[in-house]
Amino acid sequence: MAKALEDMGIAGKVFLQEALTNTTDPLGAIEEFQQENSILLPSLQPALPLLDLHGLKRIDFHQSVFEVLRDRLLSRIAEISKDNQDDAVEKLEAILEKSFPLIKIDSLLPVSMCLLKSLPKVTEKYITALTKDPQLYKACPIEVKRQIWQKNQTMFGDEVLPLLTQYIKEKEDSLLTSECVVASNFFSPTPKVRRQAHVVKTLTDMIGKNIRLYDMVLQFLRTLFLKTHNVHYCSLRAEILMALHDLEVTEVCSVDPCYKFTWCLDACIREHYVDVKRARELQVFLDGVRKGHEQVLGDLSMILCDPFAVNTMLWSVMKILPDITSKEILPRDSTELKLLIRMLALGQSAWDIIKKQVFKEPKVDEEISSKFLPCLMSLGVVEQINMTRTKVKSLTKTEAETTEASKTTEPTNIKPKKKSSRAKKTTEEPSASKNTDEVDLTPTLTFITKFLMKDQLGRILMMWFTLHLVKHKRKTQLLEVLPILGKSCKECLTDGVFVHTLVAHFTTYSDLLTDDNLCLHLFTKLLFSTKTMKDTQHRQMLRFVTGVYHKLPATRLKTVMTKLEPKSTKASEHVVQLHSTLKDKINLMQVPANPSEKPPSPKSQPLLGVPTPAPL
Repeated sequence: MAKALEDMGIAGKVFLQEALTNTTDPLGAIEEFQQENSILLPSLQPALPLLDLHGLKRIDFHQSVFEVLRDRLLSRIAEISKDNQDDAVEKLEAILEKSFPLIKIDSLLPVSMCLLKSLPKVTEKYITALTKDPQLYKACPIEVKRQIWQKNQTMFGDEVLPLLTQYIKEKEDSLLTSECVVASNFFSPTPKVRRQAHVVKTLTDMIGKNIRLYDMVLQFLRTLFLKTHNVHYCSLRAEILMALHDLEVTEVCSVDPCYKFTWCLDACIREHYVDVKRARELQVFLDGVRKGHEQVLGDLSMILCDPFAVNTMLWSVMKILPDITSKEILPRDSTELKLLIRMLALGQSAWDIIKKQVFKEPKVDEEISSKFLPCLMSLGVVEQINMTRTKVKSLTKTEAETTEASKTTEPTNIKPKKKSSRAKKTTEEPSASKNTDEVDLTPTLTFITKFLMKDQLGRILMMWFTLHLVKHKRKTQLLEVLPILGKSCKECLTDGVFVHTLVAHFTTYSDLLTDDNLCLHLFTKLLFSTKTMKDTQHRQMLRFVTGVYHKLPATRLKTVMTKLEPKSTKASEHVVQLHSTLKDKINLMQVPANPSEKPPSPKSQPLLGVPTPAPL
């Protein structure tokens, strides 16, 4: 601080030390120093002794005057920066030239930072000085840091990477939350609510209107997505762009070629459905990728790989399938369905496209529209046929019993006619052919199983088709689908988003689990189909059973708890704690309300043996 003052020609600590060392009159030297460096106002001198009489120290007086002058200077700097005069920047730079050498003085630091913040472009020499000094860099306002980051990607990465790590941790924690209902599941928050998260707001503030910083953030997201294969980075890619859209930062949004596509898709996510109008808009954007600009497909694929976008598109598919079934339209003839399949395929290929740098839409297997989706549709159709046949048989049987009962009430003098052996055979025939009337689904299920073995997109569709069946309580179809899912879609158990959603749906519709046959298929054929469970999968299963243990049959619950028991010392603390808590809840449920009370004996209640008096 003293050196900075002396560099500016202001007497400081060194000057005073030399003066006291070389003088024979120290008090006179101090008085001379005070007079030369005090506030040079003739009218002020008579007032200072009055302040002394009131016990006010000179340092407090000078400090208060300094603060008033500093605030006035800061106000003046703000006024100059708002002026549209041509020489406004020159004035600010002139003041900065004089004040910057004193920037390390804490009381004068705000002046220099205010000047740096007010300048549209900071000179290179100041940027270098701020970059080299960690304390000065930390004190810089965000407007100045953006100019530093623009020329120093490493420093920007050091600021951004902890935020990205925090974002991923928050997403993964939300998948393992103790809440098990659909009303508060992973997909419940609206897009606008998600964009209010601390990490997203901090990143958009760091980017501001700087296109260079925006490109750097996107490059970080691409790199980390390739390195970790974590789809939550794709979510953040879309959220940052839409957060800038909310802030009306057109300088950045307008240069992103994915802006309008993301905006349209965001509206679909908000409404949980891709309607016909927006489907056409999305198709126009995809078809509008010009030759020579195919690189945009890399970012488009990341946006379509966002779990929130994937969830919206898959539920739209599940909604379209019953509609076209009732209208007797084949999947290959539905424009909206074909577009959704196209976008899903592009999203599922995001990692490969960015990794190989081959910017080309993947080819969709034609069997998805021509065979696989019709097979899924046929499962529902066959179930409806079988249900209708059962109802018809039930009505026929009821009518026959009614007719038989009416015959028995006829007068006894009229002898009923004997049934011929031929008629008897006819009446018994429906009961003999009860099982043979049902449609055989074996060929359909066999094709679905084989197709899922080779097609990733088919597996994704099958996973959400299962969620669709749970949501609509299609128990019969679930018994057919769960074994196929466990056999052909092993990766579904490592997909945290799917397992979380499956758990949430079964918890909400837990009445399905009162059927032990369905429980057998769910746990044995799907959830416990692998030999070992990862920590996150183990936590999801414990979270699931915690929400539905009161609905499970007793024998099934005992088997499941044995399977979920931590069997190694490597089990995480979360798993051990969840299992212990769940075990306590089950034990509490099985204990009677008042175990100390015993049923009363007949001897203690002698009136029980007395007969009740007959009514008058």
